[in-house]
Amino acid sequence: MSEGTPAAGEAAAVADQAAREQLRYLRGSIDNLDAALVHLLAERFKCTQQVGELKARHSLPPADPAREAAQIERLRRLAEDARLDPAFAEKFLNFIIDEVVRHHKAIAKQNNR
Repeated sequence: MSEGTPAAGEAAAVADQAAREQLRYLRGSIDNLDAALVHLLAERFKCTQQVGELKARHSLPPADPAREAAQIERLRRLAEDARLDPAFAEKFLNFIIDEVVRHHKAIAKQNNR
């Protein structure tokens, strides 16, 4: 049968429908994972907020470069084990660390008023 026959058209439609269903399923999984990531990040930031408050009360610096470097190395190893690009994992953690340090500086500034 050639591409122009009705049977070929029906087969293409079935394949297209199957692809759309698979795409819908995969996107649903992605949406669920995105929601989980947001909730995990929220929980992480609740903890780092407490760390920032503790640091401010005890006049500790907002950043801890040694801890940050150790965490980056740890995350790179975890990424490798999970077959995730370690450079991507490092960029992601650096973004989070930058945000946490920014929060810690703001908390320290509030406490010094």
